[in-house]
Amino acid sequence: MTQVTDHGGGVRSIEVPIPDNPLGHTLVYVVDTDRGPVLVDTGWDDPASWDTLAAGLSACGTSVAEIHGVVITHHHPDHHGLSGAVREASGAWIAMHAADTAIVRRTRGTGPDRWYSYMTDKLTAAGAPEEHLAPLRAPRRPRAALPGFSPALPDREIVPGELLDLPGRRVRAIWTPGHTPGHVCLHLEEAHPAQLQGHGRLFSGDHLLPEISPHIGLYEDPDDDTVTDPLGDYLDSLERVGRLGAAEILPAHQYAFTDTAARVRELLAHHESRLTDLLTLLASPLTAWQLAERMEWNRPWPQIPFTSRNIAVSEAEAHVRRLVKLGRAEMVPGSDPVRYVAV
Repeated sequence: MTQVTDHGGGVRSIEVPIPDNPLGHTLVYVVDTDRGPVLVDTGWDDPASWDTLAAGLSACGTSVAEIHGVVITHHHPDHHGLSGAVREASGAWIAMHAADTAIVRRTRGTGPDRWYSYMTDKLTAAGAPEEHLAPLRAPRRPRAALPGFSPALPDREIVPGELLDLPGRRVRAIWTPGHTPGHVCLHLEEAHPAQLQGHGRLFSGDHLLPEISPHIGLYEDPDDDTVTDPLGDYLDSLERVGRLGAAEILPAHQYAFTDTAARVRELLAHHESRLTDLLTLLASPLTAWQLAERMEWNRPWPQIPFTSRNIAVSEAEAHVRRLVKLGRAEMVPGSDPVRYVAV
């Protein structure tokens, strides 16, 4: 049964399933405007997810064909996956921050061979063992078999700090890089429908979730040598969102919640604790892979599947980069694969 929640003030959410994923679903928000409904995110590109989205819109008294626009918090396939199908069915525009649009454009123009080669090089430098690298060197799967490899190209840019073109609403874009380079939260600058104390409501995407710390990894252009600091970006973004003082958070997963400041404090403390633990581990030089093996996850390392290990290594490297930038760790000169050590 399709789950639809009325959040009041012309905002509803639809639970759109994510196939074979412990998150379960993406909360797709339906926002009434003077030109018709606008979606915040769309859900995973899957027939069952599409059917759920369509049924949810029907329960909201509208349909896919009536969608006026789609605002994407970030490019991940559980958020952006169905955007192209919605646009095709309705003629709706799709808006995304330029940094994530650049990733979408790069993804569309990058063949699987280039992607597998890049991943192999990154994981080799991180110290991954040969048994993990072997599947990446195996014969390539068809492009169509790789989810998220042909995402819809947005046709509008979300500009940080500016109001979105949503007639009859005041929704301001807040750039919150970290989970992705172009992640945005959307601040609904209107009185809370239940008169909760605070400054409007915030569509937080994956930036701020009630019980989950979002993945902070690396999204780098294979042809760009810039060393990014996504965890530093995320922590800065967290503090900025905390200062907004939103009365209620409408996240893309789990459920709506209040007391933004308390949740921001929890997440800041979580990452500071994780950085402290990493410094202890780095008493001796370790690769990003060795760090990931020793870090605390939601299950023991031997039980973490292949793709999730890649994500874990990316997160380990994001954390150690923060330590390097803070002057609390450094790369071991000449190490291959690259090792880091506390200073």
